[in-house]
Formats: sequence, structure tokens, C-alpha cells
Amino acid sequence: MTGDQARSAWLDWLARERRASVNTLEAYGHDAAEFLGFLTRHLGGEVDLAALGALRPADLRAFLAERAMQGDSTATRARRLAAIRGFLRFLTRHHGMTALPLGAIRGPRPKPPIPRALTPDQARAVARDAGEAYALGHHEKPEMQAARDTALFALLYGAGLRIAEALSLNLRDAPLPGQDSALRVIGKGSKERLVPVLPAVRAAIALYLRQRGPGGPDEALFLGARGKRLDAAVAQKALRDFRRLAGLPEHATPHALRHSFATHLLGAGADLRAIQELLGHASLSTTQRYTAVDAAGLLATWKKAHPRAG
Repeated sequence: MTGDQARSAWLDWLARERRASVNTLEAYGHDAAEFLGFLTRHLGGEVDLAALGALRPADLRAFLAERAMQGDSTATRARRLAAIRGFLRFLTRHHGMTALPLGAIRGPRPKPPIPRALTPDQARAVARDAGEAYALGHHEKPEMQAARDTALFALLYGAGLRIAEALSLNLRDAPLPGQDSALRVIGKGSKERLVPVLPAVRAAIALYLRQRGPGGPDEALFLGARGKRLDAAVAQKALRDFRRLAGLPEHATPHALRHSFATHLLGAGADLRAIQELLGHASLSTTQRYTAVDAAGLLATWKKAHPRAG
């Protein structure tokens, strides 16, 4: 079996057995063709099943290095490696090729994206006014929903919570005016942390609770229209509706409010370790991503304001 025949057999199997989409087949077929073309040059001859079975991890690393020199991004090289792994495993399982030590090959790690925060004015607008989006065209308890969304988004921005953390809160957890205790949050990995809550956020939650009505301490704090715990998708749609009304950017999402909380604290001089604790990050390196956001904002300000920047 030649390399081209092996590639065709793999793509046919993906289409028939895995029902891969046209786009997937096109991308994987291109990746495999690039790989086979490289091996022809690298090994000095046409590639067949025996040659593929004799590959070493160094051969795959050489291919990735060439693609990097050709301008492939880290994400593109990672995708190519995933496709090639699948191609070679197919040949091992279905055509008797010698198994390769693919586990020894680590793909390039894409850099985590820089968090996209809102400006302070945009974040404040969401925390203050986003609930009003529900007051337009809704007939099921619009006042309760408006107050709920205002309280929820104020909490996300004011305390830096993840949307799942906020929606998991029960009535017993509600931070109310006059209290000075921190909010107890259960984050990823069931890790518990204490987060201070601003008076404005406590006031928004108190206003929502007056609309929500009484309930047991173990009932959900944030309710949907049917009286069940609010679904994250509903909160995300509410913010999408508001950002269209308010002309906010597409990255104005519930999670962007958490990013904004951290970015604005850092810009105001807060200690990175303190922000790590407030966000519940297990590693400081995760929190350090926000220094890139702050640096980018500083550079943008410099370019806009400095007389020699143009």
C-alpha cells in the first residue's frame, strides 16, 4: 500500500464509519497530504506502509518544525499532529502497520488566549442596566427577571464569580445589606473561597429578593421563569440581548465580567496574589494572564495620548 492509497483508505473510513463532515475530511486530507509530501523529501523516496511503520518520533517532530518555519501557528500545528496521529492509528488498527510510539510525541501547546475584559464604563453599564433588557417584550414576571439579571450581573462583576458559581448559590448564601461577612463560594474542584461583596451588589440582591419572594434556605437564589434554578444559557441570552441594545462588543459575556473584575483590580494597583485568591485560581500563572491585558491597555492609552505615538 502506497502512502496515497493509505490516505485515501483513511479518508474513506472517516466518511463511512465516522461520518466526518466535508470540512473535516478536507482539512484532514490536506494535513495527511502535507505529511506524506514532507516524508517523501525527508526519507528520499516514495512513502509506503512499511516506511510509515518505521517512523520515529524525531520524524514527526521534524515535520512540525518544518511547518513552523512555513508559518503555521501553534494551533495549526497541534491540529495537524492530531490528524496525523489519527491517520497512523487507523493504519495500525485496520492495515496491520507496526504500532508507533505516538505517546512520546507531545504537540505544541497553544498559548492560552488573553482574557478580553470590558472597559470600566461598559462593565458598570452591564452591572447596572442589563436587567432592563427583560423589561421589553416579556410577559412572564418581567420585573422579577429584570431585578434578577441586574443582581446576577452585578455579582459577577462585583465579586468576580464564574457564572456556574453564582447560579449554584442558594438563598442561605445571599449576601444582604447590613451584613459584613464575605460570600462563601464553591469553585472548581470543590475548592472553597471567601469573596467580599460590595454594598451596591448587596443592595441589588436585596431588591431582587423582594421581587422573587420568600423561599427555603436550600432553594436556588437565582430562579428562572418556571421557578427552577436559573440556567446559564438563559443568563447568557439576557446579556446578548442587552449588548445589542447598548451597542456593547461581542465579547460582552457573563465570563467577561469576571475578566473585567480582575483586570480593573489589577489596573487599580491590587496585588496579583490577592486577585488569585479572589478568583480562586489554583496557579498564579493563570492569574498572570491579566498582566498582559493591563499592559495592552496601557500601550493603547500611550498610542492614543502620546504626541510622538503617531
